[in-house]
Amino acid sequence: MRLILVVYKTPDIDWINNSVPLSRKFNDPYYSIDDGVAEANYVFLQGNNLPRRFHNGFQIGELGFGTGLNMLVSYHSFKKSGTRGRLRYTSFEKYPLSKDQIRKALNNFSSLDTEMLLDHWNNETFSINYKNLFLTVIMGDARDTVKNWTGKADAWFLDGFSPSKNPQLWGRKLLKDLAQRTKINGSFATYSAAGHVRENMANVGFNVQKIKGYGRKRHMSKGTLS
Repeated sequence: MRLILVVYKTPDIDWINNSVPLSRKFNDPYYSIDDGVAEANYVFLQGNNLPRRFHNGFQIGELGFGTGLNMLVSYHSFKKSGTRGRLRYTSFEKYPLSKDQIRKALNNFSSLDTEMLLDHWNNETFSINYKNLFLTVIMGDARDTVKNWTGKADAWFLDGFSPSKNPQLWGRKLLKDLAQRTKINGSFATYSAAGHVRENMANVGFNVQKIKGYGRKRHMSKGTLS
């Protein structure tokens, strides 16, 4: 049997205020320049009615792992909620940052378990079994990797770069694959309120709402699988 090693090129980034990473390829920041933690809490946790819905084995799926900030905020919320058992978190990432880039991007978030992530990070698909968290980061093009995933999510975080700059991550075929890997009454949330994104999510079976966005964004989207 021949093993094929896929090496992912570290993305080129610039730094806003020497702290927030900005993708050169997509000219888009990895998280809010105002407050990345507050953004994650508002868009992805509140948008999916969390932490209220947490239970043992709750499965989060994510498009766009980026710096890992959403995962760390979710894990912090899960622990703080007092939920017994384990949080499961699976993320799909095509352009993995280097460990040094992630360390710098997370440098201002000392209240989160950043060292747990940094201790295990590499640029290939990997899993972390850490206390009451089971994390898997699947590297590659989500259009290929999501359809091969055998899990089903209770909640999805759609956090790819802007649909206008990275349309491949917002296409109907991928979102249909995502819907098929969502539990009944499962949910999604995203910072984007683009009309074609909401239309695609509705067409694959979600009841979609456009609500007030975080910070400078006027609107965002969320929904529940019908």
